[in-house]
Amino acid sequence: MKPEIHPKYRDVVFHDTSVDEYFIIGSTLSTSQTIDWKDGKTYPYFTVDTSSASHPFYTGAQQVAKAEGRVAKFNQRFNTMSKGKQQT
Repeated sequence: MKPEIHPKYRDVVFHDTSVDEYFIIGSTLSTSQTIDWKDGKTYPYFTVDTSSASHPFYTGAQQVAKAEGRVAKFNQRFNTMSKGKQQT
């Protein structure tokens, strides 16, 4: 490999601002902000709006919404069918 052409790989602190969660992940991201971490080291710092801690796919909120929609649709159909049978 050629020297001096690859970006520097280092640990970076990512902050998910929607749920106030912090992650340390290895990255080549370059940022001018830094943060002093719990272990006493200073890491590059980057904020993100969505991560696995807040995204509906990873938290399961997306699947719950789909299931609630299916259940409501089933109940709506079942209730109208049972009401029609009771009236006859």
